[in-house]
Amino acid sequence: MTIPKTMRAMVLEAPGRSLKPTDVPVPQPDSGQVLLRVHACGVCRTDLHIVDGELSEPKLPLVPGHEIVGTVVQAGEHAARFKTGDRIGVPWLGYTDGTCLFCQRGQENLCEHPGFTGYTIDGGYAEYTVADERFCFHLPSIYDDAEAAPLLCAGFIGYRSYRLAGDNVERLGLYGFGAAAHIIAQVAVHQEKRLYAFTRPGDTEAQAFARRLGAVWADESTKQPPEELDAAIIFAPVGSLVVEALKATVKGGTVVCAGIHMSDIPSFPYHLLWEERIIRSVANLTRKDGEEFLRIAPKVPVKTRVQRFALEEANEALNRLRDGRIQGAAVLDMPDTA
Repeated sequence: MTIPKTMRAMVLEAPGRSLKPTDVPVPQPDSGQVLLRVHACGVCRTDLHIVDGELSEPKLPLVPGHEIVGTVVQAGEHAARFKTGDRIGVPWLGYTDGTCLFCQRGQENLCEHPGFTGYTIDGGYAEYTVADERFCFHLPSIYDDAEAAPLLCAGFIGYRSYRLAGDNVERLGLYGFGAAAHIIAQVAVHQEKRLYAFTRPGDTEAQAFARRLGAVWADESTKQPPEELDAAIIFAPVGSLVVEALKATVKGGTVVCAGIHMSDIPSFPYHLLWEERIIRSVANLTRKDGEEFLRIAPKVPVKTRVQRFALEEANEALNRLRDGRIQGAAVLDMPDTA
């Protein structure tokens, strides 16, 4: 195919502003990188935190987006992992230094000098993007482009959160039933967990959605479930939910905070934490997380519910996500017209 000189992209010029549709040069792959024709890019809550200025150190101007599905159209020098025409996925973790203490320990998600797709490096709200081939993934063929996009962050981070919730979990609570929760709910039900879903007050539609996916109980996040939970995962960026989850969790249980940003956690009495309850956060992902999840997802099979938007509707997708008007995941769907 002929690669054009310029492309259409949605660009963040400053936090707090709407994204601006802009014609920009098509990027060129450096050594070890591949150039992708983007077919779909998920709209993640992390994108919203970046646009709204809650994550304060983005590259500017910035092309957001880190749930990217595309085909390889060109490879840089020393890039040989994929061939032209391969469909691959690009996640949040764009690269690591590979040499710091955390990388050497196998904790590349905590790398001291990482790059993050759609935050410190340009992402997928565009017709083309470049990516470090070492951090890209082959994608299961059962998913179309838009269906595959949410797997690359909502799925990966959801899976890491689920895994870190513990090994002996029979009763699992999910606080915030959006893109990540609706994916991990399916994995949990497949593995015969008793699933409890907590939504924002009044969101009966999300509660019904959770029940259709197999939740044994779904109600508002301010309410306590009918039995204690072995673990809870908090996907909503609301610090007060940590306290609510502790109230609902059995002794020895774990509360996992899955978001990259959360409002302040209010003070709470020590007895809610006592009896060896654990509060932990999840940061980023490792390639191992992604590889494991992409093996599991087709076996369940995980089915992503997506609401599709055109590239230039990115601001509308972000607005709906901010207002809680997305059920499942929002995806910018960009069919290849080349």
